[in-house]
Order: sequence, then C-alpha cells, then structure tokens
Amino acid sequence: MHPLRIHVVFNAHSGTAAGLTPASLRERFAAAGFDATIDSDTARPLSERAQEAASSPADIIAAAGGDGTVTAVASALRGRDKVLAVLPLGTANLLARDLAVPLDIEEAISTLRDMQPRTIDIGEVNGRLFLHKVVIGFAPAVAAGREHLRDNPDFGTRLSFLRFFWRRLTHPHDLRVTLQRDGADNTETLRVRSIAVANNAYDEEVGRFFSRRRLDRGLLTIYALRHLGLFDLLRLVVGMAVGRWRDDEALIIHEARDVRLSTQRRLVQAMVDGEVEKIRPPLDFRIHPHALTVLAPVAQPGETADEGEIASAPHHERASA
Repeated sequence: MHPLRIHVVFNAHSGTAAGLTPASLRERFAAAGFDATIDSDTARPLSERAQEAASSPADIIAAAGGDGTVTAVASALRGRDKVLAVLPLGTANLLARDLAVPLDIEEAISTLRDMQPRTIDIGEVNGRLFLHKVVIGFAPAVAAGREHLRDNPDFGTRLSFLRFFWRRLTHPHDLRVTLQRDGADNTETLRVRSIAVANNAYDEEVGRFFSRRRLDRGLLTIYALRHLGLFDLLRLVVGMAVGRWRDDEALIIHEARDVRLSTQRRLVQAMVDGEVEKIRPPLDFRIHPHALTVLAPVAQPGETADEGEIASAPHHERASA
C-alpha cells in the first residue's frame, strides 16, 4: 500500500492531548499507511502554522486538536485543492462529532484511509471563518469565566465561577440587537439574553445536543433566546434530551443566507467556534456552500436524512411575541 502524505498541525495543549508526542503520532500514522509530517511547534502562531500546512505538498492536511485548531486549519484551506482530516483532541470536538469521526485518536487515525471526501459549508462573520457557530450574549461571558477557571482550578476560583454563573442566570443582562436577514426588507429589533448564528441547523433528535447531520444545506440558522432563567434552562435541556426543543417559548429561530446583527455597543464579546473574542459591530454573516472538503466515515443507510426529507421540512420562523 502506497503511503499517503499527510501534514498534521498538532496542538499539544489541547484538552485530551496529554501523553501524545510527535514521535508517537508519527508511528500511529505509519501503521495506518501514511507518511506524516508532524508540526508540533506551539510557540508559533496557529494561523501561521495552518498557512504553512496548506502550502505543503501533502495529500491531506490534518488538524489534531480542539475546535479552535480545526477552524484555524480549515480557514487556511479555503480555496485550496486540499482535504481536511479532523483528529479530535479537544473537549467538545463539535465538528468531529457532526462528521461521526471516532473520538478516540487511535481509532480516528487507523480508520482515516477508509474515510471518504465530503464537502461542507463554511460560515463567515466580519471576514472571520467559522465551522459551527458564533454566539453573543450569555454564553460568551460564561465561557470566558470557564477559561479563567481552567487556568486557576483551585476551590476559590470554582466557587467564584459558580456564583458568577448564578448571577448571570438570575440577574438578566439583556442585549438589544437589530437582526437583518437576506436584505434590509427583513429587519426586526429584538431584546435577547443570547443569540447564536449557526452554520446549518441543529438536529432535533433524542439525545443529540447541538449536533448537525447536514452540513451542506447552504443556510445560516439564527437561534435567539428571549429569556433564560433557571426553569428556562432546565426546560431547554430536557427538551434537547427528548428531541423536542425547537418550539420552546424562549426561542426564536430563523434561517437565512446573509445575516447582519447590529447593536449600540462599541464591541461585543463573541464566542466563535468555542473561542472567545471581541468583535466590532455590526456583525455581518454569510455562508459559503460546499467550500471545504473534509474526510468523514462513510454514512450508513438511514444515518442521514435524504434531500427530499430536508426540503419538505418546515422552516421554523416564529416572530417574537
């Protein structure tokens, strides 16, 4: 079997990368039939390493890390005749789960040659690409606190984070946004706790949380939370667990190809594929259909909804009361 060339951008600081070394990864790839170049230089900017990987002669470019690593490598591959392999080493591993890539790194590598190329959509906000979603409001503030907790995992910090989370949940910080969908003729002003713009829609199935079987519908999906108290949170979690949450009274859901979010704030804290950053409004979103080629396990019969089923599914667009 002729070895395939693969260039691996390895983030050794990812959540589940402990114990992995470039040498051990290289051995695993060799056993799976790959000639691997492992880039583990975490001292260099991730974007620079991703661009170097995209320019390499390798047949496949792999992102071995969490969702931030995957997004950085995917951004560098846009517009290039390269294939992305996702090797999940993070805590959430959202794209890997959507693609049904094995979450065990050894299994992911050993089955890589059996995977097939698949094209998926890419989202964009103010020139920044994303694969999963962009969130503003409640979630980014909590995520920033969680990152502080990760850096300072002592009891006092944990207690402070729980108090902070409780205050955010019980003392609302509403965000006033103007939402424009597919042109100025479709504009509304909302007061929300949080709003997310996702690359394609989340599934409504039993036990599937924030997951997407379809990544190629060419649509952004907007999820706006009008209010979020403790009972709202519990109701939404239970609804997701049983596969009935889209009609929740706290949610407004729309679909569009282009979205603009405007607010009076000079900067908004946003979570882009799990990474918290500051973005200057307005936030201009668009979707690039079939813009990225990824490797994914071959779908088994019945695992993916067919085109007719998707096309006939009603678009949930409930205006705020």
